[in-house]
Amino acid sequence: MSKFRKLIDSTLAFLTVLSFAGVIIIVTIQIISRFAPFSFIWTEELTRYLFLYGIAFGAPLALMRNEFINVDMLLNRMSNNFRRYYEVIIYLAIILLSLVMVVEGYNFTLLGDNQRSATMPFQMSVIHASLLIMSVFLVFYAVIKIIDLIKNKQDYSQNYGGDDH
Repeated sequence: MSKFRKLIDSTLAFLTVLSFAGVIIIVTIQIISRFAPFSFIWTEELTRYLFLYGIAFGAPLALMRNEFINVDMLLNRMSNNFRRYYEVIIYLAIILLSLVMVVEGYNFTLLGDNQRSATMPFQMSVIHASLLIMSVFLVFYAVIKIIDLIKNKQDYSQNYGGDDH
């Protein structure tokens, strides 16, 4: 694995953890404030935004680590050669759909330039950019997966879905 790829992996992993840690902290503040004589109006909105970014950073890593849901019964019955072609087609479809999301995510981000968050001090383009970020990294990792499949680096002996046997 290249240094660049390791940097991308570790950065996305760190940002995913940071986003979900932020969600936990903000929700805890929300819960505590229910018992206080005051409330924070920004907590619900910030929780949604952090959740969006947690997904935007985590989904590409899940793609790379084969952590998306799939039907194991069918995959395990395929020969390795057929399965390789099948997975290349799947990743090409992911690339195609993600490229559409890149274009639309970019347009959506531009749309947010004229809007401000209701309770937070930033433009909605910052939030809308989460779709663009996720889409770009989905394309990046799907291309890597196709290269690995073509170079025959994919190990089909690994278990999918969390099974340890």
